[in-house]
Amino acid sequence: MIHTQQNSNLSGGQQNPPGSDSPLSRAAHISVAVALGFILVLGILGNFLLLLVFSRYPGLRTPANLLLVNISVSDMLVCLFGTPLSFAASVRGRWLTGSYGCRWYGFSNALFGVVSLVSLSLLSFERYAMLLSGSQLNSSHYRRARLSIAFSWLYSLAWTLPPLLGWSSYGPEGPGTICSVQWRRRSVTARSYIICLFIFCLLLPLLLMFFCYGRILLAVRGVTRQRWFVYHQAAGINKSQAEGRILLMVVAMVTAYLLCWIPYGVVAMVASFGWPGAVPPAAALIPALLAKTSTVLNPVICVLLNNQFSRCFLDMISCRSEDSSANVSSSRSIWAQNMPTEEPNTDPALLPSTDHNVQLPVQV
Repeated sequence: MIHTQQNSNLSGGQQNPPGSDSPLSRAAHISVAVALGFILVLGILGNFLLLLVFSRYPGLRTPANLLLVNISVSDMLVCLFGTPLSFAASVRGRWLTGSYGCRWYGFSNALFGVVSLVSLSLLSFERYAMLLSGSQLNSSHYRRARLSIAFSWLYSLAWTLPPLLGWSSYGPEGPGTICSVQWRRRSVTARSYIICLFIFCLLLPLLLMFFCYGRILLAVRGVTRQRWFVYHQAAGINKSQAEGRILLMVVAMVTAYLLCWIPYGVVAMVASFGWPGAVPPAAALIPALLAKTSTVLNPVICVLLNNQFSRCFLDMISCRSEDSSANVSSSRSIWAQNMPTEEPNTDPALLPSTDHNVQLPVQV
């Protein structure tokens, strides 16, 4: 049985030669290692650049962007503490760090992954709350964002610690080069944990995203307040363009969520409740790889589709300084700070000037 082989590989005893009895060929292991290598490099690079831009430009430190940074931090931690272990295991064709390393890998990846998922849903709620409040940014908005960040970590810990305490367990999965919650366990406790994890850490965040972004789109399409049109006409953006930008980010974020995490959840449920062998060990790698690609997609979607971040990023890589004569085209991020019912920001670093240009936030 595959689990017997995997457990022996984790016991610290005699190891099988790479690929000798593995359900994957040596070429398949190398292919997985190459994919993980790309995910590792791109994930670290993308999230590092996001955090660097955020640290250099204080004007970006808004409530919604704080949640973006929390997502980036959790993704970076996956890249630093999780992906290297599975990459090394795929290169060698077997797990290398024993049972304790396997449990650490399973727990840390679950913890950081759920933080990212919950933060994405809380980000949608933050944007929806900004839409409802219709007021300028104040200390209460920042307090709510900080509480949301703390909640994302505590909520994730509440759902990822139980396998270390006896409610289900972390162990080898797939071809033995990854570790996660042991989906194939057929006990009542293991299945009950998987059901709860699927509902509370995957399905509910998705439903919250659908609700909040759906309400935002409806609000944007129904906006009639004069200040919305005045502001965006001054910025050279008409209503259809504004709707298009919001629709693009909604589609991108929800699609990325579905692409990266729903296959993982579905495979886990099938492995737990389907007939034995319904999910071959090799096939379990595919959703695991898709889930890891979220560490690459999140910074791309959340930053490149955010005008503020993209302008500051271009400014940073072009080495322009604060007193440079070059300015960047105006219009704030429609998502985070410029919802239809929100008053214009009084931050001079983000207000459009009379010639439709805006100074970049001061670097630190």
